[in-house]
Amino acid sequence: MESGARGALHHLELWVDDLDVAEWEWGWLLGELGYHCTDRWPGGQTWRHPTSGYVVLEAGPDRRPGGHDRMRAGLNHVAFWAGSREDVDRLTADAPAHGWRLMFADRHPYAGGVAHYAAFLENSAGFEIELVAGGA
Repeated sequence: MESGARGALHHLELWVDDLDVAEWEWGWLLGELGYHCTDRWPGGQTWRHPTSGYVVLEAGPDRRPGGHDRMRAGLNHVAFWAGSREDVDRLTADAPAHGWRLMFADRHPYAGGVAHYAAFLENSAGFEIELVAGGA
């Protein structure tokens, strides 16, 4: 059994309404960040990173319909280290072709503060992600 540093995130499970759309949006992003789909089953899939755990996308029968609302109590967003500023810029430019839209465009890439270089993106289901440049 593999174990990580105490307190490190083991995995993140995201329940989605439409697995095909989630794979198109999340799969592209996770693939760009170094994750690989390692398991598929009816209603779900696992995306593993070689050094930082895994993400599960699941549209199983136990979830309640109604969609995600990041403004309600619960998960607001997930932040990923995205590499260099150039990596953040490239991912931001490519994101709309994969279902993601830039948030806070008037403050991009410093929407998180003047010393924090990042892109805030939202997908069609309303999930927000933050792509943070190294050193930011």
